[in-house]
Amino acid sequence: MTTLAQMDARNVTLEMMRTCTRLFSRKTRRDERVSESHPSSTETVDQIDTIPPGPAPTPGPAAVGAAPAAGHGGGWTLSVILCVNILILGAALISCSAVNGAAVTPVHRQIFLIVLLSLTILWMLFYTIFTRRAVSSKDSHAGPLWLRVGLVLFGLLSLIMDMFMIANYSGRLHCDSPVKVAFPCIQAVFIFFQTYFLWIHAKDCVQLHKDLTRCGLTVTLSCNLVLWMSAVVEEYNHHTDAPENLTVRSLHRASFGDHKCKCSFTSCGVFKEAYYYLYPFNIEYSLFASAMAYVMWKNVGRLAEEHAHQRPKFRVKDVSVGPVAGILLVLTGLATFIVYEMQVVEEEQKNTALLIHFITNIVIVSLMSVCTAAGCLLFCLDQRPHVREDNPTRGLDVGLLVGASMGQLVISYFSVVALAAEGAGGHVNSLNLAWAVLTVVQLGMQNLFVIAGLHREPYQESRAPGTRANGTALSPVRKRRKLSFSLAACRHGLNWKRRLLKEICVFVLLANIILWIMPAFGARPQFDQTVEIHFYGFTMWAAIVNIGLPFGIFYRMHSVASLFEVYLIV
Repeated sequence: MTTLAQMDARNVTLEMMRTCTRLFSRKTRRDERVSESHPSSTETVDQIDTIPPGPAPTPGPAAVGAAPAAGHGGGWTLSVILCVNILILGAALISCSAVNGAAVTPVHRQIFLIVLLSLTILWMLFYTIFTRRAVSSKDSHAGPLWLRVGLVLFGLLSLIMDMFMIANYSGRLHCDSPVKVAFPCIQAVFIFFQTYFLWIHAKDCVQLHKDLTRCGLTVTLSCNLVLWMSAVVEEYNHHTDAPENLTVRSLHRASFGDHKCKCSFTSCGVFKEAYYYLYPFNIEYSLFASAMAYVMWKNVGRLAEEHAHQRPKFRVKDVSVGPVAGILLVLTGLATFIVYEMQVVEEEQKNTALLIHFITNIVIVSLMSVCTAAGCLLFCLDQRPHVREDNPTRGLDVGLLVGASMGQLVISYFSVVALAAEGAGGHVNSLNLAWAVLTVVQLGMQNLFVIAGLHREPYQESRAPGTRANGTALSPVRKRRKLSFSLAACRHGLNWKRRLLKEICVFVLLANIILWIMPAFGARPQFDQTVEIHFYGFTMWAAIVNIGLPFGIFYRMHSVASLFEVYLIV
């Protein structure tokens, strides 16, 4: 009787648990996906009699990389508000110093930047000493090697620029503010600390001092963006603060500063010209650091598996035509770029130099457009499944790719409007119009190609055909498709579609390198021909170019890294 009573009581208890589960459980689509890895409460109750006691279950693959279940807390909101306020205040000071230099001088702007840089340095020291010890997981996708190497390279060039600025303004201390010497000193210390900080901690997923870390990272992000805005304004002043009797090219090369304050030693002019050429690299450094700080901010409080992704191997034997054609294109572009830089400074040979430069760029972007269009068609024929897992680094890569391309698109569209309105008469203007239109087409096709490639499942011979790259199981339909794809690849080796996609990736990668080299090292055809300058006015056109061109340079560098990732995936 006692046994029967115990069984009846147990049945009643189980029935009550089932009823409560039906009443209070509300499954969403996410819960249904998670339930594939974790049994529901009802199933667990039904299996109480058959499951022996054992160790506590470990989180399944679906839990890896998942954000916390709770919504955004006060620390997240505070960090966003802090970032927005710093950016708006910085933009206001920088704009006022450029428009009304009497009321808000560049010295006021530099004092604000010194305070901001000092606060960021103090927070990075606090993180390095205290917070980093509690980092339990790292995001293997964050802070890729190319981004960190680029950060170090541009950081070194920015340090050299600060040294030239210190040397230049040291010779003017007798008649100028000492703040102009203090600012590059503090900026050099900031660049050194930040480069070390991002190289070591770019992959961290912080679980301690989360609110403080979020605020510190948004201050770092805001600081880099304000430095970027300040550098863009300096470039703008460099173009507009010159005598009116200079030609457009000499106007672009003119030095800026206080002409009433004379330097105490003769080499100031050399230092001024040197750090002018290094300004574009400092702008790129700020953009790189901003991107890495944003990824760290997104990873605060996130659980990520450090070695969840098995990186595909790079094999040179997979390609042959793409590297050869790409290297020839790079060498040709370098030769024409050198000729352009030598001839464009001479008024008699300027048109010839512009013709050579425009023809070279038209050929490059035309070949890139054809190749990326062919690559998009091959992706349409490819039956490889798409990556469905949520990853903030991949999302940032796509966002940076599309966002950075806006800079070159803005310049191209403004050129198209000006040239079409003016009639585009002459060979130089016609080629300039063709180059602008083809650049728009090339940017669109390349973005489609890269984004489609980044969202493909990577091909790995060592992985089982029924799993993804992160080890999670595929659905039955996708598993059969993946099995047939893997068996075909194993029988025939590198099939023609994969080989052709790899050839396209390498060729377009090398083409992006030469399109990065030319503007990064001084090619400014936007100022060497006068249609846009006369149509918009020099002030407006200089602002458009100085804002859009750094994003265009960053886009080419980011495209190189993204195309290398696509090469490994396909």
